Amino acid sequence: MEISGKTAIITGGASGLGEATVRRLARMGANVVIFDLNAERGNALAAELGASVMFQSVNVTSEESVAAAVAATMERFGAIHICCNYAGIGNAMKTLGKQGVFPLAEFNKVIQINLVGTFNTLRLAAEQMAKNEPVNEDGVRGVIINTASVAAYEGQIGQAAYSASKGGIVGMTLPIARDLSSYGIRVNSIVPGLIKTPLFLGLPEPAVKALSQSVLFPQRLGSPDEIAHLAIAIIENDYINGECIRMDGGIRMQPR
Repeated sequence: MEISGKTAIITGGASGLGEATVRRLARMGANVVIFDLNAERGNALAAELGASVMFQSVNVTSEESVAAAVAATMERFGAIHICCNYAGIGNAMKTLGKQGVFPLAEFNKVIQINLVGTFNTLRLAAEQMAKNEPVNEDGVRGVIINTASVAAYEGQIGQAAYSASKGGIVGMTLPIARDLSSYGIRVNSIVPGLIKTPLFLGLPEPAVKALSQSVLFPQRLGSPDEIAHLAIAIIENDYINGECIRMDGGIRMQPR
């Protein structure tokens, strides 16, 4: 799919991986709608990038919130061709530890935002994508990209909720690609390793160095723009479908 002139919605688009993807898509001539709860950052980014970028305050776990933002996107730009789901959270808590059992509410919160929020957004985006006229000879109407994590395969101690949520992303990628294939909508997931997102910004330099040395090669944290670059490649290449693509420098996470 050619990106110029298409419309994309990006959850978690006000920072990190989402912001990097927003910037790349805007540079390539797409209309971009930032779905995020951080209104200050989201509005500032939209103002910086110009009239082709719009911010919508969205809680991805709410059907009403996502539906309203999708409706606003359709009203402004008339179509949705691309949906990138980056919104997510993590926590670190053992199933059973010195403080007792993992609180069920905390487990549910991660699952709701990371997994249910992703599905909630993509299903409503797909509903609009299916109305598009095919954009090329392959009959493509839309592209959906979800975000998993290497924790889906190699979750560490304390990552039960996060790994379960990201494992769910991996597990639903192919079934959803199959569900949507008759509409000309492709579905893939990016599986990042250690990426230098805001989560890492508060860590001391020795900790960042230690994490970097755990990567096979190159021994550094990945950048959000490298993830965004992969998202662009997935959007542009119509033969990538139903895939979960690791982007992790070859890392295989250890138990702790």
